[in-house]
Amino acid sequence: MTSLSRAALAVLSVLAMLSLAAPSSAQQAAVPAAPSTPAASQPAAPAQAAPQAAPTVNPDAAKPADREGKLLKAAVAELHELSPWSMFKSADVVVKAVMIGLAFASLVTWTIFIAKMIELTAIQAKLRGALARIADSRSLAEAQFALGAKGSVLSSFLAAAMREARLSAGISSDAGIKERAASSFAEIARAEARRIRLGMGLLATIGATSPFVGLFGTVWGIMNSFIGISKSQTTNLAVVAPGIAEALLATAIGLVAAIPAVIIYNHFARVTKGYLELVGRASGAAGRLLSRDLDRTHVSSASSRAAAE
Repeated sequence: MTSLSRAALAVLSVLAMLSLAAPSSAQQAAVPAAPSTPAASQPAAPAQAAPQAAPTVNPDAAKPADREGKLLKAAVAELHELSPWSMFKSADVVVKAVMIGLAFASLVTWTIFIAKMIELTAIQAKLRGALARIADSRSLAEAQFALGAKGSVLSSFLAAAMREARLSAGISSDAGIKERAASSFAEIARAEARRIRLGMGLLATIGATSPFVGLFGTVWGIMNSFIGISKSQTTNLAVVAPGIAEALLATAIGLVAAIPAVIIYNHFARVTKGYLELVGRASGAAGRLLSRDLDRTHVSSASSRAAAE
């Protein structure tokens, strides 16, 4: 009995040890299982990184870059074809109107230059020749005969002097006749000055206003260029340059119209001044001939009275 009880106690102790060892082994098995969870999640990390790289190929994100690249290519192609005519064709309607107006003003300037140059050359040569022909004339009638039918301002002076002498027949005051004749000469000279200055005011207007008209076209074109910059959302110079070049073309045409107009106006002012000096000489020549005729009239009347006595 004693041996049986001892054997039973040994079996119970063994069972107790086994029961205590089972929880410890379960804990040891659970400890390696814990790191296995991150190990299992490690393959999933690349799968999560893949969606993060996806925006680089997103079509919506690539649109601004593609649009800017297309605009840049178009601008570079346009720069290769950039010429005054192409800039004019692609300009705004207001800028085109300014350019056309300035081109017309330039055409008017050169037309006036050619016409006035021919006119001034011809009348100066005619008046010099007329003054040379009457240089040795002794009376108004002789001077008119020397001039013939060739019309010039000198002919007008001679005709005015003879008309005043005819209307003042019987008046003994020579001073009054000469004064009235000088008044007629002054009217003829003023009329000739107005005629010869015809077109000069237009030249002065073109020379004074053309730069400002061109500047208006430039300002308008630059405003449109800035509006285009805001729409295209790019500040690349190759994209912006064509619009600014079109705007600056208006100022260039304005200067092309204004500079020759100012130069031609100053040239004609000098030439006109020289011609008006010739007109003054013609007026003086007609006045001297009138004075001679009046003196002869008094001498002849005095001699006739002496003969009658």
